[in-house]
Amino acid sequence: MVKGKIFTVTGAASGIGKATAIRLAQLGAAGIAISDVNVDALCDTEESCKALGARVTSSKIDVRDAIQVENWVMETIQTFGKLDGAANVAGVAAGHGNHTVATLPQKDWDFTMAVNLTGVLNCMRAELGQITKPGGSIVNVSSTSGLFGSPMNAAYATSKFGVIGLTESAAGEWGRQGVRINALLPGPIDTGIIRDGEARGLWNSKLLGDETLLGRTGEAGEVAKVLCFLLSDDASYVTGAKWTVDGGYAAARTKMTGAPAKASG
Repeated sequence: MVKGKIFTVTGAASGIGKATAIRLAQLGAAGIAISDVNVDALCDTEESCKALGARVTSSKIDVRDAIQVENWVMETIQTFGKLDGAANVAGVAAGHGNHTVATLPQKDWDFTMAVNLTGVLNCMRAELGQITKPGGSIVNVSSTSGLFGSPMNAAYATSKFGVIGLTESAAGEWGRQGVRINALLPGPIDTGIIRDGEARGLWNSKLLGDETLLGRTGEAGEVAKVLCFLLSDDASYVTGAKWTVDGGYAAARTKMTGAPAKASG
């Protein structure tokens, strides 16, 4: 259950982050601190959560900036009195799908790593010092791209592999203190990231959806339901896990022959 608990959600202006904040409000969270760099869209998420009766604070936070993240988490504690769970959702898919590892622009690599991997590290460093012990829960959003190499999209895949390694390492460090830390691996989900990435040639969303066992792309709300389960006490014996929400994409992918499709999430 999440009722009566306090949570932070990064990347809450759209997609999975927005759906997670709204789901937490629906489930009766006592307080939700949401953040993103897109302030206008973040305000819409805030209003949606408040309409469901939740106490909400919203902040413009760039997860690449460790000081911003630390201050935001401390402000959350000051406002709500505690922190019970955190959804680290913020992520990007930079660049264009016409670069190999040999030609990948350094700026695209650096930006992707800074948001997707260092951003998660910054969040966990700030959260772990304050989160409820025992009973705290952190979910880091990786991707099915963190399970397979992704030709012509190496920065994204590498960053998502890194999130899994970071999550499993932290889970081992904090499990005996009663803090659960899991990685969530969405597959092809209809979000801004997948649509924007498709426009830049990083992947083909229809092809990805067709290659799942369910034969379709997923919705952000479907991912949010699983994410909130992992945050909740119902997942009290789940930690260090790689939890796929992908319509069976990863299962199908292991049986594919020939050239691999580009994964997403």
